Parts: sequence; structure tokens; C-alpha cells
Amino acid sequence: MHIPDAFIPIWQGAIYWIIALVFVALALRWARNEMSEEKLPLVAVLAAGIFALQSFNLPVSMGTSGHLVGGALAAIILGSPFAAIFILTLVLIVQAILFGDGGITVLGANIINMGVIGGFVGFYTFRGLMGVTKSMPVSVFFAAWLACLIPALACAVEMYVAGTFPLIEGLVAMGIYHAIIGIIEGFVTVAVIYLITTARPDLVDTGVKAPAGA
Repeated sequence: MHIPDAFIPIWQGAIYWIIALVFVALALRWARNEMSEEKLPLVAVLAAGIFALQSFNLPVSMGTSGHLVGGALAAIILGSPFAAIFILTLVLIVQAILFGDGGITVLGANIINMGVIGGFVGFYTFRGLMGVTKSMPVSVFFAAWLACLIPALACAVEMYVAGTFPLIEGLVAMGIYHAIIGIIEGFVTVAVIYLITTARPDLVDTGVKAPAGA
């Protein structure tokens, strides 16, 4: 999921950077308006937890790797897809600069995939399913699963546009692996949200009043 520098031409990476910066600016505005002192420790814990989750990489064919994303977790807990963009951007910057996990020139693409797409897919899938199922665990699970799978497919399309590898093979490789990894992410996200909403429900902004175990 973390695209290395050499996988995308510089000019395409610049386009992704421009798009990503627009969303990062909106995420910073969210942080200024919504992130209170009480929520700072939660944001820090989420960032550290997502960093740890992403550190477990599983090799995927054609030089890519698969791992949990965490976009849905941040978006659901903090009640906004921009929260996911904010946290994922911080995590991805640290990973790219200090650990060489993902490239610098392609950091915009990685932010778009895991932060923007992961955050928006996770958040709105959760809200939509809650309106239908009224079940927190079911809604969280499928939101997290899709927020892992869809960014992986987007990554495969970007690799195709960049000429790095074929479209169908890329979609199959990334899709199958992350459909499986997404199941793990779904269960992990349900468990984490249940624990946080049970321990500190006052810090959670899921937009619904039902407890996580309802």
C-alpha cells in the first residue's frame, strides 16, 4: 500500500501532491476547529496505534505490500473523514522520512489512498450502514473492510496509470490480499471502538448514541 518513489513518475507524483495538499489543508482546518485539549491524547493514541498497525507488512506480488490502514478507525472515532486525513498524514510523513516506508515524491498519492479515500469510505460507509442496520459492530466492520480494500484498488489503478504494472494483475493482487487483510482490520476496528466507547464515551463522536456492543 505504501508506494515507493520509483513506482510513479515525478510529474504524476506532483499531481497527487497537489490534490493531497487540498485535503490536508481541510484536515488542518478540522483540527483547529474540532480538536480540543481533551481529544489530543486520543488523537495521539490513534496515531501511535495506526502507526503500529501499519508496521506489520505482508508482501504482495509485483513489489508491493499489504497491511491494515486505520482510516476508518480514526474517522469513526473522531466523527469526521478529515480526522483520518489529519492522523494518516502525520503517520505517513513519519514513516516516509524516518523509516523509508513509502516515498517522498509519491507521499501525496499515499495520503490520498490511505487518508482521503480510506477516511471518506470508512466514515460514510459507517454512517450509511448505521442508518440501515442500527448495529454498531456490523457497520464498523464493513466500513473498516471497505476502507482497506478500496484504497488498495485505487493504488493498483495508480500503478497502472504510472505504467508500473498491468491493471488486471494489479487489481487482482492488491484486491485479493486486502480483501483478506480487511477482514482482520474489520475485527480490530470493532474491538478498538468498543473498548474506547466503553472506557471514554465522552471522547467519541460516532454520531450515534448506541453503545458499541448494541
